[in-house]
Amino acid sequence: MKKMIDIDFGSSRYDELVELRYKVLLEPLGLKFLDKYREKEIGYLHIGCLDSLENKLVGGLMLIPVNDEEIRMMQVAVDTKHQREGIGHEMVKYAETRAKKAGYSRLVMNAMLSVVHFYEQMGYRQEGDLFEENGITFARMVKDL
Repeated sequence: MKKMIDIDFGSSRYDELVELRYKVLLEPLGLKFLDKYREKEIGYLHIGCLDSLENKLVGGLMLIPVNDEEIRMMQVAVDTKHQREGIGHEMVKYAETRAKKAGYSRLVMNAMLSVVHFYEQMGYRQEGDLFEENGITFARMVKDL
């Protein structure tokens, strides 16, 4: 059984989320998580997915306010052992609901090319040109809430 939760910055669950993001998103690319960026995450909304039987974090993401209308979804990560179980889909749906309840009307993100199709199936559309960052090609994706 999976359960979506909000995660408080600085909590032990937050530390688990940082470790999961590193393991799934950064380590495979040879990148490091730099602690100096943690301070910036204080005002972000951190969302996690728990395997309620094991009480273990199996997925997570961040929502970052851009302006009064837009919020940005970043670092969507699902533990490799739990990928293809629908966790990413459920987390994104939960994030959309949380963003809408918080008064945002548009969710934006930069998606790696390998996951663009996933987001298109969820109603997101590409906006603008592809761009590269740290040798990785991204597409800006948007969805009106």
